[in-house]
Amino acid sequence: MMKRRPAVVVLAAGRGSRFRGPGHKLEQSLAGTPGGDSLLTRSLRHALATRLRVVVVTTTALAPTAHKLIAARDVVTLPEHDAHGRPQPIGMGHSIVAGVAATGDADGWLILPADMPLVQPTTIMAVAEGLERYPVCYAQYRGIQGHPVGFGTELYSELMVLQGDEGARRIVLRYAAQPIAVDDPGVHIDVDTAEDLARLRG
Repeated sequence: MMKRRPAVVVLAAGRGSRFRGPGHKLEQSLAGTPGGDSLLTRSLRHALATRLRVVVVTTTALAPTAHKLIAARDVVTLPEHDAHGRPQPIGMGHSIVAGVAATGDADGWLILPADMPLVQPTTIMAVAEGLERYPVCYAQYRGIQGHPVGFGTELYSELMVLQGDEGARRIVLRYAAQPIAVDDPGVHIDVDTAEDLARLRG
């Protein structure tokens, strides 16, 4: 029985600049037809299926999609510009800080990029259970590291000072993160380009 209840922090605030298709990559339909799940919607559904608390860190443009599935208090919208119209810093580090800050009372955090819609709920739960034994752990399929990555509460202070695009890679290396073996190839599949999306649609 899992004692800890970590929060799932879904990262959906990137600009998706490598995606050259129409619109933001996270708004794209997985099936390629109108009315179906988008990348963001499917990622959120999988996270919600765990029954853990889910927080999504996103942009003003994508927030309406997130609000359809996630309670308002758990949608963290990062402003694209400051009060003087200057672009705000972006990157995975800033998104992780925002998500962790919004769930400071959680029993740890599972970091899941929203552009990985095939990660299964059972995989997310396996990493959550890994936090019972390890301060840092991650999903691994066939010997290769994937997502989500889990962090225990003892890493709060270090997570809160992350910046830029590096994300939490430095913390993962420093604490000899433990792999959690899963039978889920989705832990490696993200969508950065239109070609990636075409492959996903098969």
